[in-house]
Amino acid sequence: MEILIRNKKHLADAAEKFLKNYGEHRIFAFYGSMGAGKTTIIKAICKALGAVDIVSSPTFTLVNEYRTSNGETLYHIDFYRIKKQEEVFDFGIEEYLTGESYCFMEWPELVEEILPEETVNIRISVDENEQRILLIS
Repeated sequence: MEILIRNKKHLADAAEKFLKNYGEHRIFAFYGSMGAGKTTIIKAICKALGAVDIVSSPTFTLVNEYRTSNGETLYHIDFYRIKKQEEVFDFGIEEYLTGESYCFMEWPELVEEILPEETVNIRISVDENEQRILLIS
């Protein structure tokens, strides 16, 4: 599936479309270059899920936990600073990947081999008009 985000005004609609098609899944891996919009898109999805906490990049904390208005937990993980795969086991990656909560991951390249088979992969590219294209598989 492909979702086109023409500009920031279309983020909410894109998030709704994404959840309509993939909301029953729980593990999501976001791929894209620096500045492609991974965090911005995850923010829009969390907002559509009812997040009441401020959604921000977990680059320095590695994992951010958000709550929704109905008490659900959302996890946002950023592997950008991870140097070795062993580091993800130190912070308990297994719990995030096997739980019932939504788990959104940025820079998952380092941990691909441990991701569950049912992980939804989202590849974000930016076209010449600065539109974001989400290719979802």
